[in-house]
Amino acid sequence: MTIVEDMAQKEGKHIAKHEYWKKEGVEIKRLPLPVGDYVIYNDKVEEVVIRKEGRNIPVKKLDLLGTYSVTVDSKYGIEELCADICGPQHERFRDECILAQNNGIRLIILVENEGGPVCKQKPNIVNKNVDEVRDLAHWINPRLFVRTRYGQKYPNAVRGLQLMKAVITMNLKYGVEFAFCRPGEAGKKILELLEQKDETDL
Repeated sequence: MTIVEDMAQKEGKHIAKHEYWKKEGVEIKRLPLPVGDYVIYNDKVEEVVIRKEGRNIPVKKLDLLGTYSVTVDSKYGIEELCADICGPQHERFRDECILAQNNGIRLIILVENEGGPVCKQKPNIVNKNVDEVRDLAHWINPRLFVRTRYGQKYPNAVRGLQLMKAVITMNLKYGVEFAFCRPGEAGKKILELLEQKDETDL
């Protein structure tokens, strides 16, 4: 099996995934993806690559539109998800969701997360693992505990219930799906999500 990893994914930041895939005999190719971080390297993707190589020009993002029907976009933690859904990255994230929707691409957001103390200053306040969307309602944003000498630095930081509602809205409006796993399970989970759809692709 061969998968494509988006070239925007920083090299050296996804070692655990790469090690798992190497152990499973999965080959990785890096190409610029219009939507998502990971797709299956199928015949349509390969055809684009061969055509571009034949003309000695690089593959561009939009060249791969229409070549795949499912993609996984990985998020390293609930805070990254929060920034995409309720923060400064919202417009960029929304545009990606619309691009996927308009091109018939099933976009699955895989959020890696692991429970533990919310911050060093409050070791007794603990976030549990998030395994499904409704678990987000109980997530405690670490930014709520950031303080300056003048008081709380981010008094309006997003709460878990607010994030959960926003995620549900994105799902209903744009069809984007959300899945969750522990960081050490991400490599396996990505393959499962990609293969699940690939079995029914035409």
